[in-house]
Amino acid sequence: MSEQMNLTLKVWRQKNKNEKGRFVTYQAKEISEDMSFLEMLDVVNEENTKKGEDPIYFDHDCREGICGMCSLVINGRPHGPEYGTTTCQLHMRHFHDGQTIVIEPWRAAAFPVLKDLAVDRTAFERIQQAGGYININTGGVPDANEIPIPKRIADQAFESATCIGCGACVAACKNASAALFVSAKIAQFAHLPQGQTERYERAQAMVDQMDAEGFGSCTNTGACEAECPVGIKLDNIALMNKEYFTAKLFREEDIH
Repeated sequence: MSEQMNLTLKVWRQKNKNEKGRFVTYQAKEISEDMSFLEMLDVVNEENTKKGEDPIYFDHDCREGICGMCSLVINGRPHGPEYGTTTCQLHMRHFHDGQTIVIEPWRAAAFPVLKDLAVDRTAFERIQQAGGYININTGGVPDANEIPIPKRIADQAFESATCIGCGACVAACKNASAALFVSAKIAQFAHLPQGQTERYERAQAMVDQMDAEGFGSCTNTGACEAECPVGIKLDNIALMNKEYFTAKLFREEDIH
């Protein structure tokens, strides 16, 4: 039989990005240790609804650790205390009876609060759009598995492509840098032969868009990698910097 616990929640409430927010205290009672963190919030919202109060607004979708929508800072850590775990896959057994839990949204100027715990992450979409499409002269279109790619290269590209774009790297960074996310999206194409045509143009366009969105600079503290729920590596940032500066050199040569 699962244990039950009573918790005190200090939740950030904010009507929209233009209004000031504040912490509001809630009591979460008879919470099963087998519940996920989001299920616990569902229980609290049911009680709020019964009382005629506005439910706590938070993002979620798949609840399977795939989409990255469940963006909560829990006791100061993006996605909570467990390594390699999204909020929706975090279970209440990792907390204890009587504990106080502080719940906040991602904190970044480029991620304005929509309401309560939900933020606008469309800046990530604009960065990916800046990268554009992949152009490759294939002649007759070959099957993807007919293009020879060494396993080491394929593995590197796949590891970068596993980034779910949740924004935990931004929330963890003291500078609110998006370097880990952007570098993963650049790296997944830079490793593959299909991504070579606009390789350097893509890197420059995406980094420039990242700066335009208002994200901070990377100072290599490593907090992003430590809090990433899918384990994206810091090595990608080194690759991004190499791609970006190579693009700058090519452009200088073209000018002169």
